[in-house]
Amino acid sequence: MLIGDVARRSGVSARMLRHYDSLGLVRPTGRTGSGYREYSGEDIRRIFHVESLRSLGLSLREVARALDDPGFRPSELVDDLVRQTQERIAVETALLTRLRRIGAAEPAEWEDVLQIVALLHALGSENPASRQRAALSSGEEAAVPVEALVEAALHEEDPSVAGALRWAVAQSGEAALELLAEGLASPVAEVRERAVRSIAEIPHERAVALLEGALRSPDSMVRGHAALTLGAQAEQAEQAEQAAEGEHEERGAADVVPALVEMIVEGRNDVDAADALSALARRPASADRIATALVGRLADGPDDLPARRRLTQALADIPGVTAARALAELAHDEDRAVALTAAYLLTLREARDPD
Repeated sequence: MLIGDVARRSGVSARMLRHYDSLGLVRPTGRTGSGYREYSGEDIRRIFHVESLRSLGLSLREVARALDDPGFRPSELVDDLVRQTQERIAVETALLTRLRRIGAAEPAEWEDVLQIVALLHALGSENPASRQRAALSSGEEAAVPVEALVEAALHEEDPSVAGALRWAVAQSGEAALELLAEGLASPVAEVRERAVRSIAEIPHERAVALLEGALRSPDSMVRGHAALTLGAQAEQAEQAEQAAEGEHEERGAADVVPALVEMIVEGRNDVDAADALSALARRPASADRIATALVGRLADGPDDLPARRRLTQALADIPGVTAARALAELAHDEDRAVALTAAYLLTLREARDPD
């Protein structure tokens, strides 16, 4: 079969067939009387073998080795091809992500595009100062796409940069919440913690709903951050006398109290948790509920002395009869340290409120 016929039937151009011939990769075994290349059936099968291997990403040199080297083992080469393909996909995926983010920002001029690209590069810089500047300038000359800000915030390890990124994410408001909600479900504990901290800084009803949902998280760190934030919000609402007649605050406080009590037991930010309980206890109904929760936790355990002492100390600033009675009973506790702590706190309460 002549080269023109082979090219038509195989889909390989005559020019490429001549190139294969010059490399010794596929040489026609015959010539016509006029000197034209003539391919046999075996030659054509080799052409198809070459094209099949090239479709896998092999170079022509690798194809020749695969077909002609009897000792050639394909497994190592295939592993290399897998690695190269993965690297190529990662590069292309990163490019696609960058293009989508730029498109989401809806730039009006090429100057806007260049500014966004510069900020995206800065967010990915190895220099913390560059990342921080990019976060703080995200809302000035050009808006950094919220997806890029959230991704950076969820993976930032430098505390100063993380704070700047949380601020930048908060400026995006509700637009960031869906992405942060996905972060709460991350298998990585650090990402979950950064997600709940970022949500806590967004003043939006949807953020409150996410934090209330986070109180049921299996991650104690997530529960703790959510409880502290909701507790602080409840205190602010009380001070401003907002929602005093509504049921949202009551429900929110009821959900927060168990998480705050558990933080005291575990010794995680226990001082902050006790302060939050104290703030919530300014309402008489809340005070009794909080005191009951602390006393109940003491009754259920824990067995270790530091945790029992922290729970006892948390009763110090909880007003009301329930807390006072609990301290009076704890003043006779078999644990001397707990008993002394309770007795001292009772003395302080009597001095503060002699009636």
